[in-house]
Amino acid sequence: MSQPARLMGLGTSADAGMDPGADGAGRSFAIGELADEFGLTHRTIRHYEDEGLLAPQRDGTARVYSHRDRARLALICRGKRLGFSLAEIKEFLTLYDADEIQKEQMRFMQRIARRRIADLERQLQDVQQTLGELRIIDTQISDHFRKNGITETQTTEDTQP
Repeated sequence: MSQPARLMGLGTSADAGMDPGADGAGRSFAIGELADEFGLTHRTIRHYEDEGLLAPQRDGTARVYSHRDRARLALICRGKRLGFSLAEIKEFLTLYDADEIQKEQMRFMQRIARRRIADLERQLQDVQQTLGELRIIDTQISDHFRKNGITETQTTEDTQP
């Protein structure tokens, strides 16, 4: 595992916060256990399966998730928290499976991370501009109230006879 993957918490199950030695790599999980652990619904986990992000084994009709599935779910949740699409997360996971040294995976992740950073910086500028405009409006209203002898805590109902 490369150092960048470790630093980002991406890659192996240990990097996803799932130390295989801690609870046994051979342990299996029911859908309810994973749903509770990650704060997801059963339906969400089944959706990730439908999208090809998870591939649990079957025991009759029951899904049996491996330690690897649990680690992948942790990466999916992290990707969603960071604002990545399911398609981007799927490509990231596919690249991880295909590239032992994670070179292409890391290039892909860097590309989408930089795109996400640019999007968030634009959103931050928009929010800062909106806050500035709202502060100007607030100041103008306060000035208007002061000029007309109205306290800011007074409502229109308070000023009517």
